[in-house]
Amino acid sequence: MIGPTSAELAEVELLLGRVLEGEFSVAAKRKTGGIVVIENAPFLRDGRPMPTRYWLVDPLLRAAVSRLESGGGVRQAEREVDASAIEAAHARSEVERVKTLGPDTGAPRPSGGIGGTRTGVKCLHAHLAVFLIDGEDPVGAWTAAQLHEVGVDLDGIERTSA
Repeated sequence: MIGPTSAELAEVELLLGRVLEGEFSVAAKRKTGGIVVIENAPFLRDGRPMPTRYWLVDPLLRAAVSRLESGGGVRQAEREVDASAIEAAHARSEVERVKTLGPDTGAPRPSGGIGGTRTGVKCLHAHLAVFLIDGEDPVGAWTAAQLHEVGVDLDGIERTSA
């Protein structure tokens, strides 16, 4: 994992309003330069597991997804997205996470799929972040479509090489 520059670290901490407890790299940016998604290290600095691999940090997208969630979006996504497709996305995510863990130290390890869960939909923000990185998350695709319907622009977001 390639860590952020000092400017990127400052930007993410400003976007989130706090100092981060773990290492991360920038995973996606807008063509205009703003950070959209970060990829978290599997463990926080104190050794606790980090349940969220990809974290949506763009304030406009976070706010738009929060509005969708507050309007019942999680339940709606669970009704409208095929459950087996959701389970497959969690399984893919867990396999990819395991590749980042390194040697087993006996300490608690992150587990589960997107947002640390194995079934259903826990957080549309996490699913959209994964979708923006891999283009395969069905709940993230559903979320992107819902955002598009209300005029939220997802164009101009590019995965970084990190």
